Amino acid sequence: MKKGEKRKNELLQIAYSMFLTKGYENTSVDNIIEEAGMAKGTFYYYFQSKEQLLEAVCMMMIGAQADRARQILNTGLSIPQKTVGIIASFRPEQNEQTIGDTLNRPENVLMHDKINRQIVETIVPIVSEVVEEGIREGVFCCDNIHERVRMIIIISNTLFDDYAYTGKDIEVFIDLIEKLLGAAPGTMGFVKELINS
Repeated sequence: MKKGEKRKNELLQIAYSMFLTKGYENTSVDNIIEEAGMAKGTFYYYFQSKEQLLEAVCMMMIGAQADRARQILNTGLSIPQKTVGIIASFRPEQNEQTIGDTLNRPENVLMHDKINRQIVETIVPIVSEVVEEGIREGVFCCDNIHERVRMIIIISNTLFDDYAYTGKDIEVFIDLIEKLLGAAPGTMGFVKELINS
């Protein structure tokens, strides 16, 4: 890794840690550069603003989520469990919720949309692999796989983003997934217990 890339990654790690412990709003650029032991000019060489740094931290988190999702591909889980596991891996970890909450603020709506688009672009090919495997095994029966998966991800992100869903919402969501993927009724029923646990 080149020295400049190493410094940039160091800033990302420091910011990530501070955003988790102090919160985004309570972390200043000065806090970050003090912890990094670098000049303010060096910070601005890598990032134009704290907002751009937040975006980079979110992209780093998406990369880690994608790594977790790819690990699920190689497990012995059933096809429906893999599908749900991969989708669930693209949620912030419990300790990362402060960053998720920051993105959900009205003033961050543009960044929130940009991050959500990146999540969709990253997750669709991974889930599509599982759906293709499910089609080969007779668990799913559908065409236009990428488009169907994209719809599931968009609906999932919208439904679970604000945690304001009902039991009926979950039932309809499960029914929708089964119909979109051409799965037998009840194939994805275990999702209800997962959400309620």
